[in-house]
Amino acid sequence: MSDAKSAEAAPPKKKKGKLFLIIGIVVLVLAIAGAAAAFLLMKKSHSDDLEDGEEVSESTPPAKKSKSARSGPPVFVKLDTFTVRLQNEGNDSYLQAVPELRVLDAQVAEEVKTYTPEIRHKTLLVMSGKQPADVNNPDGVQKLANELRVTINNILAPPSGKRKKKEEAEEISDTADPDDPVQAVLFTSFIVQ
Repeated sequence: MSDAKSAEAAPPKKKKGKLFLIIGIVVLVLAIAGAAAAFLLMKKSHSDDLEDGEEVSESTPPAKKSKSARSGPPVFVKLDTFTVRLQNEGNDSYLQAVPELRVLDAQVAEEVKTYTPEIRHKTLLVMSGKQPADVNNPDGVQKLANELRVTINNILAPPSGKRKKKEEAEEISDTADPDDPVQAVLFTSFIVQ
């Protein structure tokens, strides 16, 4: 009888063995699939971090992204209203304007707040040096905005000697350099009387 009982007990052990084997294989396949997925995702995110096909070796530290490669919503800093008397022979003419600065990031916005007194002073000097004819047309307003952008950028990031001479020799461009702290000066209000 004991032989009969042992013969009947042996087949369930084989079924349990097969079940454990199948479960082990399934777990192993899932682990391999998970590792492969993690590797592919990490490889993809690493390739997204590279800029324009740069190669990063293990011996060199990864380079910081340049300021021009920043993404996200633009950051604006609104300056207070400026009211200045324009250079006009015989008549009193005034300019009232509200400029807003489009800056690279929130850090530059904080820096603008730090330098606000100097920025206001230099902006007043540039604006009060204009004549009504200089700012009575869209081209004149854009030229004033460009002058203010360069003036404020010189306050926030003073140019080196070579760059300063280059800027003085050239006419001011409508677009800023990608690394300039202030990318644009925009007027939300502009009145000449």
